[in-house]
Amino acid sequence: MGVHEIILRVSFVAMLIKLAMATNHIVGGPIGGWDTNSNLQSWTSSQQFSVGDNLIFQYPPDHDVVEVTKADYDSCQQTNPIQSYNDGATSIPLTSTGKRYFICGTIGHCSQGMKVEIDTLAAQVSPASPVAAAPSIADSPMISIIPSAAPAESTVSSAESPEASSPLFEAQVESPTLSPMIPSTEFLAPSSPIAQHSQDVSASSTEKGNLQAFISIVLSLVVVFMAF
Repeated sequence: MGVHEIILRVSFVAMLIKLAMATNHIVGGPIGGWDTNSNLQSWTSSQQFSVGDNLIFQYPPDHDVVEVTKADYDSCQQTNPIQSYNDGATSIPLTSTGKRYFICGTIGHCSQGMKVEIDTLAAQVSPASPVAAAPSIADSPMISIIPSAAPAESTVSSAESPEASSPLFEAQVESPTLSPMIPSTEFLAPSSPIAQHSQDVSASSTEKGNLQAFISIVLSLVVVFMAF
C-alpha cells in the first residue's frame, strides 16, 4: 500500500468523523425560534455554518419555511420559490458551500424579521492528528534499530590506549627484572568484561525502545484500516 493511498484513507476517515460530529443549528435558539419575536439576524451572525451541518426550523402551523432567491429575500416576495416546507419541524442539510436564503411565507411575517441568510463554509478538517500523515522513511524508527559500529570501535580504542600509554606498562617492558606490579596492572585494565557487558545492555535497551516505538506506529495504522 503506497503512502498516497494511506493519506487518502486517513483523510476519508477524518471526513467521516467530521460528518458524524455535524452541528444541528436550531434557528433562533436557544432562547428564541422561527417567529416574529426573535432577532434572527443577530442569531445568524453568532453562528458558523459548515458543510455537513443541519438547519433546524421549529414552528407552529401559522408559520412555514420557504427557500428563495437573493432577490426574493431582499424584497420579501415568493416570486420564484426554490422549496417550501410546512411540517412544523423542518431539517435542511447544508451539503455545499455558499449562501442560501429562507423566509416565512405567511403574509407580513418576512417584513417583520422572519428571514435568515445562511452562509455555509467548507468543513474544517484538522491535520494535527497522530495518524494524519504516514511516517516517512527518514523519520521511521527502523533506521535506528541497526546499531552503529562506531561505539564498538571506540570501545576497542579506549581499551587498547591505556595499556599502550601507561607508564607502568612501559616500565615493565624496559625493566630487566620481573616487576611485582605486573598482576595489579593487568587487573586494573579498563577494558574489563563488566564494562563491556554494561555497554551491551545499554545498546540492547536502546534497540528495544526503538522497536517498541515502531510497533506502536504500525498498530495505530492497523486500527485505522480495520475501521473499513
